[in-house]
Amino acid sequence: MTESAALSGAPAPEGAPGNAPGARSASPDHPASAPTCLYADEALLVLAKPAGLLCVPGRGPDKQDCLSARAQQHWPEALVVHRLDMATSGLVLMARTPEVQRALGNAFAARTIEKRYQAVVQGCMAPAPGGGWGDIELPIAADWARRPLRVVDAERGKPSHTRWRVLASDAATHTTRLELAPVTGRTHQLRVHLAAVGHAILGDALYADAATQARAPRLLLHATRLALEHPISGEWVQFALPPDF
Repeated sequence: MTESAALSGAPAPEGAPGNAPGARSASPDHPASAPTCLYADEALLVLAKPAGLLCVPGRGPDKQDCLSARAQQHWPEALVVHRLDMATSGLVLMARTPEVQRALGNAFAARTIEKRYQAVVQGCMAPAPGGGWGDIELPIAADWARRPLRVVDAERGKPSHTRWRVLASDAATHTTRLELAPVTGRTHQLRVHLAAVGHAILGDALYADAATQARAPRLLLHATRLALEHPISGEWVQFALPPDF
């Protein structure tokens, strides 16, 4: 593994799956093209997930096309380690052996993998004191009456912690661009927390009001950075992918 490739998030070599010219979209006549691969070695893959694509298969024949299935068409040994919401874009890790899958799963559980996101939210958020990081600590529970939604619930909710900082604020559009660092990893955590403090993410079809949802054609939430100890070499490696919004 070359550290420079990992640190820069450089694309896989030209001609690698996902970077070949003329790659086709999925259709009955053509299998789904490989995901864009930002990095690959003997242990792991770093893929770019587009918004609107599931990470793993859902229920029903119409929900079988997903990032993991597309990856496994080109890297049959690829194994799921973590997920992003269907509406979220950005970086996803996959393992290439069961041993690496276990190691990465343990690292996520131990919160030793650093994750960063960017989001554009409704309203002008004041920066945290000193211009640094602020914290949202609100317990999240399943909203069983409206599954798959989640809700802030002081009695039933699990402890949930999101760190945030303002990257830019636009008074003209009444929006704020945030960097987000989830400390815990609850389902829909970033979306629930931001909506709960009055700053729903633009384009959020689940937690924003109709006006905020209509302000963007997709959820403006993107996984921008992953940093971790490489499961084989022990090197500290990091990968970055800026949002396209």
